[in-house]
Amino acid sequence: MRISSDNSRRGTVLAPPATRLYAIGDIHGRWDLLQTLLGLIRCDAGTSTASRRVVVFLGDYVDRGRQSAEVVEALVNGPPDDPSWRGFQWICLKGNHEDAMLRFLDGETDGEDWLAHGGRTTIESYSRRPIPPAAGPGGLRAQLRDGLPDRHRRFLAGLPLWHAEGDYLFVHAGLRPGVAMADQNPDDLMWIRGSFLTSAVDHGRMVVHGHSIVPQPEIHANRIAIDTGAYCSGRLTALVSEGSDSGFLST
Repeated sequence: MRISSDNSRRGTVLAPPATRLYAIGDIHGRWDLLQTLLGLIRCDAGTSTASRRVVVFLGDYVDRGRQSAEVVEALVNGPPDDPSWRGFQWICLKGNHEDAMLRFLDGETDGEDWLAHGGRTTIESYSRRPIPPAAGPGGLRAQLRDGLPDRHRRFLAGLPLWHAEGDYLFVHAGLRPGVAMADQNPDDLMWIRGSFLTSAVDHGRMVVHGHSIVPQPEIHANRIAIDTGAYCSGRLTALVSEGSDSGFLST
């Protein structure tokens, strides 16, 4: 489904020349929806003459949905080896759920909060077996480690926190208003909500983010929110931008 955008609530925001930009919101293990949305993106790109096509994934690939392993495998592999995907660049950012998963794996936390917010489905996705009823943090960590490919772990650990293209800045959660990007706290980029969501500060670029669920994409003067709660709503959303035009694709 294509959703048109209302640009009246913002000034002119430009993608780089000869570039068609896509940004995909929080996937959360919904491999089925990601496949559908990538198909929509591939078809949409066929309507453009742009020589450069960039897909930015905003993080939160794991947890909640039941196919986290399949989602991460697709992102590790990058654009499919198919002529219709030629010229595409995929850029994957780190979300707070990847951060929480890695902290649990590294033994920095007991994972209580992560497990309560969908981490158990990720463990089952990777291990291909149910979690034993009496499993504690140590057993759960071992079950995840046994099933998680090394290349997936390296991929998740090496994800950048933000990416800029033209007048757009892409980040998982948002940023601390009034703080230069070089001085931003990594935790804010992955976890922030209140002070970012309520701020009217000009961030220097239009910030495109996920993390905070909205029923439909929201365009504000300084940010665009595209986490439409795919894991529970069945709607995975992508921003599309070329030149000064923009819109949305949604499953």
